[in-house]
Amino acid sequence: MDVLSIIPARGGSKGIPLKNLVKIKNKPLLHYTVKASLTSKFVKRTIVSTDSPKISKVALSLGAEVINRPKKLANDTIGLEPTINHVLDHLKNTENYSPDIILILQNTSPLRTSFHIDDAITLLKNKKFDSLLSGFSYYTFLWKKQKDSTVKPVSYDPNKRPNHQKMNEQLYENGAFFITTLSAFKKSNCRISGKIGFYKMPIELSYNIDTLEDLENVKRMMKLMKK
Repeated sequence: MDVLSIIPARGGSKGIPLKNLVKIKNKPLLHYTVKASLTSKFVKRTIVSTDSPKISKVALSLGAEVINRPKKLANDTIGLEPTINHVLDHLKNTENYSPDIILILQNTSPLRTSFHIDDAITLLKNKKFDSLLSGFSYYTFLWKKQKDSTVKPVSYDPNKRPNHQKMNEQLYENGAFFITTLSAFKKSNCRISGKIGFYKMPIELSYNIDTLEDLENVKRMMKLMKK
């Protein structure tokens, strides 16, 4: 089972300038995801896809491989799939290399560790899933805002309001990672397809850094965890 880890890390960021290298506990954000990948017992290769020379230099110093991403694939309107295809095509064309499984690690989730990665890959293999995403479960009442500013219930009937013990479990995608077999990805050109599995992580480890507030929350969490 050949597992390729791809870490997308472009240089541009509107919310936090050069977010992928922002320091947390005196280490660049990129450190935590690269470390999680390199210490996985299943991941064979860890590749950072980036358009930034600064990120490239740091990634190499951390022990990852780097594939330079074209600028046309590095703006904030491009999804992950074109980047994944670029990495796969580059490896196939230059090395005739193709993995069995693709692990996409989002660098904005530094609380995800190699334990979570290995646990999720094991789940994918044992359950014979085609793909898998990470997230957390929660129990709450969901509402949707309407065009006239009123709201309507999504997950329950207010006339039959259940108590907590009888509430339906909701699953929330946290973006920490996605896993897919190469065959499923080639067939669908989507990171999530086929028979899809869900890997539960604790909600407190599911922070995804998009804003300065997210960054401060992660810093506080790492301080409490002594991570």
